[in-house]
Amino acid sequence: MASSSSSSSSSNFPCAACKFLRRKCMADCTFAPYFPPEEPQKFFNVHKIFGASNVSKLINEVAPHQRQDAINSLAYEAEARLKDPVYGCVGAISVLQRQVMRLQRELDTIRADLIRYTAGARNEMPAAPTSGSTCFDHNAGNFYYPNSQWNSEPYGGSDGGSL
Repeated sequence: MASSSSSSSSSNFPCAACKFLRRKCMADCTFAPYFPPEEPQKFFNVHKIFGASNVSKLINEVAPHQRQDAINSLAYEAEARLKDPVYGCVGAISVLQRQVMRLQRELDTIRADLIRYTAGARNEMPAAPTSGSTCFDHNAGNFYYPNSQWNSEPYGGSDGGSL
């Protein structure tokens, strides 16, 4: 009997939005499905950035099957805007893109080191390409330099240059 009274009392808790807005949470509350009482920070962030009225309008304009995704997107953007008011999500994307470019350069360097190591093991020194990054031709088992004059020889020639 105690469990049934606790479950019925838990259903009486207002959603995070109604609690924050200090209003009674009705059975048909627009916010209740998306802002449960145990996630008050989610609504606080969304309200601070977008406002309750705008969020309510958005919920009503979006197709029911897309509402949860829309609210999750708003919550993510709101959190990003609070962390970085100028760039928000775009700032996070930019950081990730720079990280991908840095890792690509590191990968290119490691590939060039592998070419030098492989050529050194054969007592050959690979020549440096004039531009572009190295690629590995899995069919031929050779590295090559895209859009470069060095494509005619597997390791970029043998004129003794360095990468």
